[in-house]
Amino acid sequence: MIDRKRQNGFSLIELLVAMVIFTVGLLSIAGLQAVAKKSNYESNQRTTASHIAYGLLEEMRANGNGIATYLAAPDLGGGVIGAEPVPNCKDAAAPCTAQQKAAHDLWFWEQTLDGEQEAAQGGAAGGMLNPTLCIDGPAGGIAGIYGVSVAWQGPISMANSNISDCGAGTGKYGAGDEFRRVLRITTYIDPNI
Repeated sequence: MIDRKRQNGFSLIELLVAMVIFTVGLLSIAGLQAVAKKSNYESNQRTTASHIAYGLLEEMRANGNGIATYLAAPDLGGGVIGAEPVPNCKDAAAPCTAQQKAAHDLWFWEQTLDGEQEAAQGGAAGGMLNPTLCIDGPAGGIAGIYGVSVAWQGPISMANSNISDCGAGTGKYGAGDEFRRVLRITTYIDPNI
């Protein structure tokens, strides 16, 4: 025989405490999702910047006679170059000069930086947020260390990076550039090889 006076179940207070603990756990998981999303975004932007910087440096290495044209380029990003240069260097029957090839390379990498290579609903869908690309190296296009820096806007404020002044002071990355992220890739290029 069962003694019904000794049977115990959950009281309303116990149930409420369990629900509060469960809710706190769910809110923590939701917070982790937000952090993971920001980290994924940062990683995607850094990977895109890396591909662009390495790609442009390889174009510069392959087109050593056009190095001076690359160095003379303004900071890229936001369509500063404008329309595709003519000739577009795609016709094998009419080869481009080194300077024409460099001008087309700069246009192409700016288009990639701005996301114009990917389109959705009539607009750019890829690229980076407020990008700036800067090229530097020895004056005159001689053999030496050349660098490509890519700056973009990050989602959270951070201490300013002194890795490069690319994009610094433009106002695109906050009043003190606290949202500016920079990736800098350097390599040795000898235009005579």
